[in-house]
Amino acid sequence: MDRVIIVRAIRLTLLATLFIALGSIRAADLDPKAIKIELPKDIKWVASPSGSEQAILAGDPSKPGLYIVLTKWLPHKNSRPHSHPNDRFITVLKGTWWVNTGPNYDPDGMKPVPTGSFVVHYGGQVHYDGAKDEECVLQIVGMGPADSKSAERK
Repeated sequence: MDRVIIVRAIRLTLLATLFIALGSIRAADLDPKAIKIELPKDIKWVASPSGSEQAILAGDPSKPGLYIVLTKWLPHKNSRPHSHPNDRFITVLKGTWWVNTGPNYDPDGMKPVPTGSFVVHYGGQVHYDGAKDEECVLQIVGMGPADSKSAERK
């Protein structure tokens, strides 16, 4: 009977050691040729004069090719009527995004787009957007260059 207890204790010790070893494997052990992870604290946000901040996740919006950016609209900030040359595909990640179309700037006529929504801004079409009472974070995917052309009627 003592032998059975000792065998069980050894098995339990080996099993515990295996779980401890597996638990100590960290994300840093991932092959960087296979995967890249950027934690929120490591994403670099750059402020713009319009009241938004942008973080480029992939590509370069100023050059030809695919890009992915995060745009953060601060409360009570928005753009003026403008257009982009190419389609842009937008997911609302946080907050309520406020949008409107056309060259006449009418912030009171902006429509709410809640978290989780998907929006397409079609190339060459006039729109404006931003935030009201809360911060709003968007993920924008498109093909560059992502120039912005003012289209406001004054």
